Amino acid sequence: MNDTVLCIVELENYPEDVVARAAWLAKLHKCDLELVLSEPKTNLLGESFVYFAEMQVLSDAIKNAQDAILQQLAASAEAMGIAVYTSVSHERPEADMIVVKAKDCGAQFVVKGSHYHSPSERASLVHTDWQLIRKLDCPLWFVKPTQWKDAPVIVAAVDPTYSDDKQANFDRGIIKRAQDISEKCDGKLLLFHTYQRLEEIGSHVTWQFKPEKLPVDELDDKIREEHRNAVEALAAACDVPADAIHQLPGRTHELLPTFARANGVSLVVMGAIARSGLKQRIVGSTAARVLDHLPCDVLVVHN
Repeated sequence: MNDTVLCIVELENYPEDVVARAAWLAKLHKCDLELVLSEPKTNLLGESFVYFAEMQVLSDAIKNAQDAILQQLAASAEAMGIAVYTSVSHERPEADMIVVKAKDCGAQFVVKGSHYHSPSERASLVHTDWQLIRKLDCPLWFVKPTQWKDAPVIVAAVDPTYSDDKQANFDRGIIKRAQDISEKCDGKLLLFHTYQRLEEIGSHVTWQFKPEKLPVDELDDKIREEHRNAVEALAAACDVPADAIHQLPGRTHELLPTFARANGVSLVVMGAIARSGLKQRIVGSTAARVLDHLPCDVLVVHN
């Protein structure tokens, strides 16, 4: 088998859009496509023997309908000239199943639909999307039900102000991934970075300097300049033109969705970082915080 794009088909998660994007991505990277229909086990039999026959008929009808939908989706992908493989999974937890499938097929990308998560889902942090951000090693592409443009605008969201080499390499990896997709589909690449002004960092910081009065404006200018220098150095190292850099004061999870809407962005590429001392990635990462609010697809790259 060639390199594979693993596509998770969920019937409640606009499967046509998800499969279309996965097929496009597979064709773009000359990969095979594996479609996995992920559905909870159909258990309508109950405990009563009286209703066994009727429930079995209904269960079989649901299974046949699911198989028909999966084959129809596969046919639409095969029409693009790519090899397509299909399977059905009833395993739970879904995230663990996806992680295992991705490893088994050597997935270059995992493609999955994503919808708005309720406050309770966000508070519990147990939803499949959050778990995949934590656990998956390969790039994770979340599809939103939007029309993919012929010349898409692709944003690489970076934070080059960390001093360690690992983070610097990670940012370069995010940009490289965004560049690769942009070049293959004749897209436009933008570099996005935010920084917090002194007043946004919190009063507990300025409290350390009391009773001395801080030169806030001068310090803000210095913060902005240091961040700008770091972004420009990163851009230069990755051959990104200066006019593609967008640096804004504020928090990424608040500004990025607005920036994406204003610039007609089709895809945001961003990272999920494993903090030292932890085996799994922080669920409260920026990727998880903006996922619900971005109007476009999101590609999460793991370090």
